[in-house]
Amino acid sequence: MNHNNFILREKNGLKYYTIESFDKYNIKHMFTTRVGGCSKGAYSSLNMGIGIAEDINAVIKNNDRVLEIFNTDKNNLYISKQVHGDNIIAVDNLNNDDYTILREKGVDGLVTDAKNKLLCCYFADCVPLFFLDPSKMVVGVAHAGWRGTVNGIAGKMIDVMKEKYNSNASDILVGIGPSIGPCCFEVKEDVFDVFAKKIQNISEISKQITSDKWLIDLWKVNKILLKEKGVLDRNITISSICTFCNEDLLYSYRRDKGKTGRMAALIRL
Repeated sequence: MNHNNFILREKNGLKYYTIESFDKYNIKHMFTTRVGGCSKGAYSSLNMGIGIAEDINAVIKNNDRVLEIFNTDKNNLYISKQVHGDNIIAVDNLNNDDYTILREKGVDGLVTDAKNKLLCCYFADCVPLFFLDPSKMVVGVAHAGWRGTVNGIAGKMIDVMKEKYNSNASDILVGIGPSIGPCCFEVKEDVFDVFAKKIQNISEISKQITSDKWLIDLWKVNKILLKEKGVLDRNITISSICTFCNEDLLYSYRRDKGKTGRMAALIRL
């Protein structure tokens, strides 16, 4: 099944998405769905979120099932401690022993040019951003909530890739994964105003639905900010898959009023 070049795959009972443009370079990556795990109830079934109020053993088992598809173990896994910010860390020289730094600092983006380091962020409505520079062989992943989106974490990742790895923006491929869509991301005036300050043509990314409520298109905001940094339109793939709308396949924090599992975005060289 193909959604704007995000492809739904199935392996060992797990369903997950990959990005067609990344697949071409044989870069192992995925965005998990809720299908194929052993969590129960509101968290059924492939809840990846460690620290979410449910049976930790089920979550560990779920993570192990995903690691199996990557043919690796948790010693090669680097997990961000997400705080809805725009802090990005390169994990090139981090050993798995000292990567507690990722937990302490509060990190919403990970990037590396080191082989076999599996980068991971967790999601349940926020926007997953996948990055690949096939020329310099650099990969990254970022967690863009509405705050991270409006603070430009997408563009900041491009800056880091340019500064640290000598990437050219025009070479970088970006995948904007399943998240709450423009159909369902409803905000009040305070949040709308934050976006209006950042995006010149606010009507391009929003739609007013009542006197004090708007729908915002986080996918489009990220795309605009990426293009401002020199990423080419043709190199940006938007999944157009709304987490809120797809209950059978995806968790949604908003839809499920906070009681829900987490999907994971993973990538490695």
